[in-house]
Amino acid sequence: SISLPRSHGKSFAHRSELKQAKRIVVKLGSAVVTRGDECGLALGRLASIVEQVAVLQNQGREMMIVTSGAVAFGKQRLRHEILLSQSVRQALHSGQNQLKDMSVPVLEARACAAAGQSGLMALYEAMFTQYSICTAQILVTNLDFHDEQKRRNLNSTLHELLRMNIVPIINTNDAVVPPPVPNSDLQGVNVISIKDNDSLAARLAVEMKVDLLIALSDVQGLYDSPPGTDDAKLIDIFYPGDQQSITFGTKSRVGIGGMEAKVKAALWALQGGTSVIIANGTDPKVTGHVITDIVEGKKVGTFFSEVKPAGPTVEQQTDMARHAGRTLASLLPEQRGEIICCLAELLTEKKEEILNANKKDMELAATLGRLSQPLINRLSLSTAKLNSLAIGLRQLAVSSRNSVARVLRRTRVANNLELEQITVPIGVLLVIFESRPDCLPQVSALAIASGNALLLKGGKEASNTNKILHQLTQEALSIHGVADAIQLVSTREEVEDLCRLDKMIDLIIPRGSSQLVRGIQKAAKGIPVLGHSEGICHVYIDSDASIDKAIDIIKDSKCDYPAACNAMETLLIHRDLLRTPMFDQIIDMLRTEEVKIHAGPRFASYLTFSPSEVKSLRTEYGDLECCIEVVDSMQDAVDHIHKYGSSHTDVIVTENEETAEQFLQQVDSACVFWNASSRFADGYRFGLGAEVGISTARIHARGPVGLEGLLTTKWVLRGEGHAVADFSEQGSMKYLHENIPVPQGSFN
Repeated sequence: SISLPRSHGKSFAHRSELKQAKRIVVKLGSAVVTRGDECGLALGRLASIVEQVAVLQNQGREMMIVTSGAVAFGKQRLRHEILLSQSVRQALHSGQNQLKDMSVPVLEARACAAAGQSGLMALYEAMFTQYSICTAQILVTNLDFHDEQKRRNLNSTLHELLRMNIVPIINTNDAVVPPPVPNSDLQGVNVISIKDNDSLAARLAVEMKVDLLIALSDVQGLYDSPPGTDDAKLIDIFYPGDQQSITFGTKSRVGIGGMEAKVKAALWALQGGTSVIIANGTDPKVTGHVITDIVEGKKVGTFFSEVKPAGPTVEQQTDMARHAGRTLASLLPEQRGEIICCLAELLTEKKEEILNANKKDMELAATLGRLSQPLINRLSLSTAKLNSLAIGLRQLAVSSRNSVARVLRRTRVANNLELEQITVPIGVLLVIFESRPDCLPQVSALAIASGNALLLKGGKEASNTNKILHQLTQEALSIHGVADAIQLVSTREEVEDLCRLDKMIDLIIPRGSSQLVRGIQKAAKGIPVLGHSEGICHVYIDSDASIDKAIDIIKDSKCDYPAACNAMETLLIHRDLLRTPMFDQIIDMLRTEEVKIHAGPRFASYLTFSPSEVKSLRTEYGDLECCIEVVDSMQDAVDHIHKYGSSHTDVIVTENEETAEQFLQQVDSACVFWNASSRFADGYRFGLGAEVGISTARIHARGPVGLEGLLTTKWVLRGEGHAVADFSEQGSMKYLHENIPVPQGSFN
């Protein structure tokens, strides 16, 4: 046996550190490289894996491949040769179908390996050549690691190949491989026997002081019980000592090492200082980027780590939130109102602590210089903001008592058979927000009022402020024993990883830049997303507009808070107003307010010396900038808004009531205003108490989303042994479908 060499360093503690991996071994299991019929190679899969390895190699990393596949490749070749060598006449006259049925002898695995190894290697060589990368073949047996001289030679050869930027492709020499050494297998702590490619990859990784071992097989990773069984959960991070919590299933479909062997090999490598991930290399949805995703630190497969996090994992947090959320939903509306009022009081009482934490975040942001001015503005808290928050929360507490857990309709379906449609919480919400810590108590209060569990993921730039605000939220929740219903995700979870928890999260609500929202909408393929990707709001100044109203509305819409999503980005002006005193006053006001003006194509054509022509009419500036464009009529303005707007908030300024009503009806946006600033598009200003965001979706909630938008419905049927068969043509009962008056007030 070989003693475990001295550790070359600690393995990575977190997935995010995998980007630093310099030397990487990719182990390809039999199920990854072999076709489903176990005869021949999965060429498409292999090509995508080679491409990813080549990408990483060309980044300057040192890549090694431990591969299976020689037996399968040889099996295909030998079967083909045997069939060809049978009677040519029989083959000619029997037809293709019968040829397939001709008896083929059972092929010995070592013979298949001998026949397939050269073809397998030639295939790798051809594929890597496409990326100007050279490969080298190394075949090993158990004895090569147990003989000190051979082991040193192997080590020296591999180091020289890596130095020359060559990708070594390593396989067990299956043509001559001896059986495993007795009592020297993975049961031992300091010994490991090369009996499959999992143990080979682990042994190689430790021998070569590898940073990361990626073991690809035909399952997503390690489960706490065999995949496919009820309640089997994928383990995100596995720690030494957790083996007791795992129930292992059968061995691989085609390989000789099952998951238990993979785990033991992984732990052995981990103890030697190599980080390990077991992931799926066969899933068509991820095969083309599984290796590069892992190296980028994305949540793929099972990550083996020696460092247990101080707090719960995000999966555990979600479970805790769901469990406590059900208790929260069962509270009386008055009790949930008490929690919200308590939070409002705490925002006032702990004002100094909150502002001190916010000051730390602001100072850090200024030191790092990474945030734009609009984001700095959103990050900042003040006494006025906290007071406004507290007022909104108290307003919400009052309104929530009348708007949750309502009966929407009641129907007598038949005698003694009554149906109700009632409002209920959605379940577990995930709210992801950037820079704006005031979002945390707002969203928390809405979740409490609606009885929803909540996961909060704030930006790092507001970590100190978010932490204190979350502590105060949990303090308020604890008065009715539901502190766990709202969780702040403070681990290193990437947003994209959170979006993969489709079996745990029911709705995602992004609060932030259009880039953030678009990214979440793209990543959350299995979870509904409520929000708007852009806030391209228009103000249209009609030919019949009042000059005073126009000036005030434009100024407020653009300058009150230009970083907000409901700020004006494009000003549309009727053609008849050009070169009039009203137009001159609008331009003078914008210049006085230091608003940078960009000219739309038509506006630019009217000017000899124009401002810079806009690159796109679909731009969200989020700052003291706006586009001005000329339109011929109200209908022209509507058409422009539909073409370039984002269905957020659009405004008409006019004294002509008929024109205004046509605009209000025709513009298909979530908020449409007449003679009022676009900045009114806000849950607090609409009397909702607070909002989780503004939605431009076509289904469910639209516009500022308050309490009502966080509820869904369920149907409750109360009968006395009724059966559908009783209502058939031959049955004794008939449907009535009579509406019953809905009781006033809420219920629980």
